[in-house]
Amino acid sequence: MKTRWKIWLLLVPLGITCSVRGQQNIQFTQYVFNSMSVNPAYAGYKEELFAQLGLRSQWVDLDGAPQTGLLSLDGLLDLYGRRRHGGGVQILADELGPQLATSVYLNYAFRIQLDREDTERLSFGLGAGVTQYSLDGTKIVVLEEGDAVLPPGKVSSFVPDIRFGVYYHNAKWYAGISVMDLLAATGSDNLFRWDQTTIDHIRRRAHLYVIGGMLFDLDEYTALRPSLLYKDDLSGPPSLDLNAMFIFNERLWLGGGIRTGVSAFRRDYKRLTGDRLSGLNSVSFVMQVFATDRLRIGYSYDYMISRINGLQNGSHEVTLGLTLGRPLDRVRCYF
Repeated sequence: MKTRWKIWLLLVPLGITCSVRGQQNIQFTQYVFNSMSVNPAYAGYKEELFAQLGLRSQWVDLDGAPQTGLLSLDGLLDLYGRRRHGGGVQILADELGPQLATSVYLNYAFRIQLDREDTERLSFGLGAGVTQYSLDGTKIVVLEEGDAVLPPGKVSSFVPDIRFGVYYHNAKWYAGISVMDLLAATGSDNLFRWDQTTIDHIRRRAHLYVIGGMLFDLDEYTALRPSLLYKDDLSGPPSLDLNAMFIFNERLWLGGGIRTGVSAFRRDYKRLTGDRLSGLNSVSFVMQVFATDRLRIGYSYDYMISRINGLQNGSHEVTLGLTLGRPLDRVRCYF
């Protein structure tokens, strides 16, 4: 079978199939600006109505590479009350060759005030949503017509999801842990199984996320904000993002990071790939500019260091963030 979906043909000989299969959830380099995509308990953290649009083009110039879009809105449900309830909605679309996944999630966070000055809170979050998986057989070019393995047109199926998270923050540091895809069936390696009429038996894996970061004041106008994101589907190779951002005059954020595999646990995938999935994967440049007090613009570029480096030209990600309504008179949030 010959297909325009060349990405799989390129990844298989490079030993990256386990990584693609294992880490199914969408990855964003700019999670550092809005962590609701990895933890539902983050909803309402900024204590303002905040909207964000994100676009990610991964592995540029590689045919069939992922193209991702994100639209989110979150804020307080009791803005002028005790600010104990946060809520948010996320819409995501991820296209990978002939495969398209479109998701809608609703998040709720119960925020507990821990001190009299209200500088630290502990939040418990719950998210629920659904993902529509589609496979377009017309985008797959075959040498022989009538291949029963492939659908003749577009087929799709819906998969529900529940996620849970805990998030703590004060003025100087934050930490959170969350589990996505709580309804996942972990006993299958296949995402799609076509039964001639629909995509049946969609399988996803539960994902564990751990986030954390700190804020250091270097002088009156400059701060340093290191952070980390640990991702694990409890089966394939875990992934670790390490980032550091310099904040200048609260307007300009400049920094970068690395994404690497983690080999702290013994997993079955090592029998097939060894440590090839546990090394340094990419380095990133990240920036954010506050064009106004309400509008922020983010950009990041990921430079691949893995074996796929010579086949593509990195990944670009752009975000637009907008504060809506009347913000509270509070200290600017850095997490």
